[in-house]
Amino acid sequence: MSNAVHVRVREVDARECAVRNRLPFRFGNSTKTHGRQLVVRARIVLEDGRSAWGAAAEALSAKWFDKNPALSDEDNYDQLRLSLRLAAQRYGEQGARTPFGHFETAYTSLQEEGARNKLPPLVAGYGAAMIDRCVLDAVGRLTGQSFWTLMRANAAGMQPSVLTPDLGNFDFDAFLAGLQPRTSLHLRHTVGLVDPIVAADQPVGSGPNDGLPETLEQVVATYRHRYYKIKVAGDPVSDGERLAAIASVLDAAGSPYQVTLDGNEQYRDAAPVVQLLEAVQRKLPRLYESILWLEQPLARDVALSADVRAIAAMKPVVIDESDGTLDAFPAAVQRGYVGVSTKNCKGLYKSIINRARCAHAPGLLMAAEDLTTLPGISLQQDLALVGLLGIPHVEKNAHHFIDGMRHRPQDEQRRFAAAHPDLYRLDPLPQGEVVARLNITDGKVAFGSIDCTGHSYAADMDWDTLEASKWTKPKSPG
Repeated sequence: MSNAVHVRVREVDARECAVRNRLPFRFGNSTKTHGRQLVVRARIVLEDGRSAWGAAAEALSAKWFDKNPALSDEDNYDQLRLSLRLAAQRYGEQGARTPFGHFETAYTSLQEEGARNKLPPLVAGYGAAMIDRCVLDAVGRLTGQSFWTLMRANAAGMQPSVLTPDLGNFDFDAFLAGLQPRTSLHLRHTVGLVDPIVAADQPVGSGPNDGLPETLEQVVATYRHRYYKIKVAGDPVSDGERLAAIASVLDAAGSPYQVTLDGNEQYRDAAPVVQLLEAVQRKLPRLYESILWLEQPLARDVALSADVRAIAAMKPVVIDESDGTLDAFPAAVQRGYVGVSTKNCKGLYKSIINRARCAHAPGLLMAAEDLTTLPGISLQQDLALVGLLGIPHVEKNAHHFIDGMRHRPQDEQRRFAAAHPDLYRLDPLPQGEVVARLNITDGKVAFGSIDCTGHSYAADMDWDTLEASKWTKPKSPG
């Protein structure tokens, strides 16, 4: 921890932008055709008085953080805005601390304040997750270092904490120094619950007709993925039928593949999940052998009280939505789970702590999942974290359900493509315009260019073209 810097968080500002899907995306009980992204900036001050802004971006995702059907999408957005407001106020009051020290000091109070405001744990941690990224971005810009360099030197000041008693003697300095960031990853393509599998599933003229793949069959032929994430809906019979249709396409491609199944909390107990797996094992042996793990099959209100060992006897089970607190993963392991997901929206420090747990206890695994991280800052910071953690493949879905950076100004798209030519390509549009899209080759993306000063982006967003967020900006502590 000798390399740790101390910073004060002086200001936080937030903007938003609207995004429209090119294809509907259904997960769990929700089908999304549009959404919003939150973009946050925070200004920090070092002990020597130098100051800089850092940025982060993340989806304002409705019906994932809180799936209460009584809440509208706008209600869910307001929950996340409140989380940011509470975190900004708290971080601003904490004085000079290491980046990790800010997270550690604020964690319990933000969870308690979230509970008082009826925010689920995932929501309560969202604001801090955003500000933590902003802080590291600003530190990197002030010190001329990249995110990977900062983290491997433990400039964030990670250390054993009372919040994680199971890691009481863990050597974070050595662990972080030993990480070897990946500069390319396989993408695990998401197959949503209403995605057309073959052309016959899609009425003629109903698609966007934008030159990008629409059916799973077209995705397989175009991107040549090796990894797929398949959503299941909570009914073993209908889920089995859909898996059979998907397997027929993947098998016909003639290439090796592996899949994960995502329950998105749609099952209430382990028995029907076992029933589904037994049916797949019996009827779709190749697909069954390809299954790497099941992600969050049980609803979060029962997930950490139910015993999932019967499922785990067939395939590993990981938590995602149940990973709301720092003690969730150890609790899940006691119930038969063997893995946990990393998502930037849940907090980079939580991901690193959970990755340390996997290193500390062989046999545990970390899955890299996605919350529709849009191209630009959001995607790049997520890839930076997954790359740092050394995970070989990551779920990504924005490249399919959303058309690249088409929702952003032309100049901004060109800047990101120029700064990160390994990650993006510019495709021509009518009237001389372009769209920056993810550059996928043989199912993989390369992103060595994000190892740049700051937190993983070398081109700026057009801040003034973003909408003012509806959050209430906290007062500066001075």
